Amino acid sequence: MPSKNGTNQRLRVTRHPLVYEVNTRILLRELSAEERTPVTLGTIPDRILEEWASLGFDAVWMMGVWATGSVGREIARSHPALQEEFHRALPDLTPDDIQGSPYAVSAFAVPKEFGGSSGLRTLRTRLGRLGIGLILDFICNHTARDHGWVSEHPEFYVQGREDDDRVLPDLFFRAATKEGERVIAHGKDPLFPAWTDTAQLNIMHPGLRSALIAQLRDIAGRCDGVRCDMAMLVLNDVFWQTWGAMVRRPDGAGADREFWSEALKTIRETAKDFLFIAEAYWDREWDLQQLGFDATYDKRLYDRLRHEGASSVRDHLTAAIEFQNKSLRFIENHDEPRAGGAFPGDAWHYAAAVAMSTVPGGVLFHEGQLDGRTAKLPVQLVRRPVEPRSAFVRAFYERLLKCLASPAIRQGKWTMLEVHPSWHDNPTSQNFLAFWWAYEGNGDRLVVINYAPHSGQGYVQLPFREPAGSSLEFRDLMGEAVFVRDSAGLQSRGMFFDLPGYGFHFFEVSSVQR
Repeated sequence: MPSKNGTNQRLRVTRHPLVYEVNTRILLRELSAEERTPVTLGTIPDRILEEWASLGFDAVWMMGVWATGSVGREIARSHPALQEEFHRALPDLTPDDIQGSPYAVSAFAVPKEFGGSSGLRTLRTRLGRLGIGLILDFICNHTARDHGWVSEHPEFYVQGREDDDRVLPDLFFRAATKEGERVIAHGKDPLFPAWTDTAQLNIMHPGLRSALIAQLRDIAGRCDGVRCDMAMLVLNDVFWQTWGAMVRRPDGAGADREFWSEALKTIRETAKDFLFIAEAYWDREWDLQQLGFDATYDKRLYDRLRHEGASSVRDHLTAAIEFQNKSLRFIENHDEPRAGGAFPGDAWHYAAAVAMSTVPGGVLFHEGQLDGRTAKLPVQLVRRPVEPRSAFVRAFYERLLKCLASPAIRQGKWTMLEVHPSWHDNPTSQNFLAFWWAYEGNGDRLVVINYAPHSGQGYVQLPFREPAGSSLEFRDLMGEAVFVRDSAGLQSRGMFFDLPGYGFHFFEVSSVQR
């Protein structure tokens, strides 16, 4: 459903968009082997796109469509620490399996072997016919070391002193430019070692900002939204804390303006429905939302689900609904371990998946997550190990996605419910998560999760619109349970639940005629 500016309107209609991350290089390689002919973006078989549509995804994030250079590939093939990681993921590793990071971009162009610009255009058209938006990556903190700007516009980059590349080779490299040799910084997150296959952009340089916005405008004409890599790194205060000693502060009107404020405003002048997703950490999500981002990674919820338990999750979900609605939830993506390993055992995995997908905001699913893959693949690799697909995990996710397709979830109003102890000296109700989705005309939804490895009991206090003397039916859409309860009893004390460790219900709630 494209709008006049080409953007898929379905991404704007739902309050609860479902986004599917696909590793482009892996997908095309495996499909080419299956089809016994080269498969490009434009020739992905109909069965694949139709499967994505049938699962209910609003958008597909094609991770890694942009060109990467030979420098990044050679660095990946020779980096000692990366070799250890590669061999753990792929014991029969060969040099051809290592093609470099898709985030060391040498040009925002689609490689010929992926089908080029026409292949991307065809894919977007085909997805649009199925009501699916196309999301692509935008990287503005750094480029590949062999990006054309390094030689043509060295002023776009953070530059070091004459001997920095020799004294600090993990932080700087020497590059040939039209102005002679220059020492340029590697791209960096201040909390981790530098990415030695990249060059750090100087986001404060006016010429760079103009060039990045022009590049973003071009990308916006080719997709429905962008996932902005490490978006918080180009916030003014973060950039100055990281690079302030090496970069001259700009002066003049607008010198202190945030890049994202300028960039998002410019793009939306011609593409008002274009979707901006920020990869964000360090509690900078709200700041990025205030600058105009439609969605920001919710790594904090992921960490709490994985490490801290139900009380911490509830605390996180007390944030303002405006923040919740613009949060993108996940329990897996290409940077995190596979969910089956991060949440050992199917019960914990399933409970975490239900919890993250039944709160406000968007939901991100990762290709392979739905089939129970357990091997985390480094992004530099273009082949992954053969793993059996779990029919049980697949069946769970198909049921869950069907539940998430309900208008009650897509358009309803969410409330976190109180859970009270079932009897004195029984604290297990503290481990419950309970959510209510109210929706006129389609039946409400009630989600109850015992987010702990042991059994628990509690009374869930339900919000009611039913008159006294009526009854309600609770039909579990993820299981076999069906309960009918008198509204008077539910209003006086709540609804009692006794759930096993990591047990849950996903109820459709409807009135029962007497």
